[in-house]
Amino acid sequence: MSDLNKPRATETAACCCVDVGTIMDNSDCTASWSRVFASREEAEAMLASLSAKAHQVESEPCFIAPRFLPDGDGVRLDVDFTFCCQAETLIFQLGLR
Repeated sequence: MSDLNKPRATETAACCCVDVGTIMDNSDCTASWSRVFASREEAEAMLASLSAKAHQVESEPCFIAPRFLPDGDGVRLDVDFTFCCQAETLIFQLGLR
C-alpha cells in the first residue's frame, strides 16, 4: 500500500476528509468581536443584540465580557463571548455573517 492511500490518524481513506475532532478540539471556545460606534448608547444596543444571539446558541450560560473604550470621538466596543464548547462558538460566529 502506498503512503498516499494509507489512512492517517487525522484523515480518512477518502480524499479530502478529516476527522471532526482534528478541527474542533474545544481548544478555542471564545469568539471576539469589535467595532467603533458614535456613542455609548449605540454600542450598548449592539451589545444587547449580540448577547441575545449568543443566548440563542448556548447550551450552558455563555460568559460575555464587554469592554467600552474611548476611540476618537466615539466608543469602541470589544467583547468576548466564551461558550462551553467550540461548536457553539462556531455556530455563533457563522450566525454573525
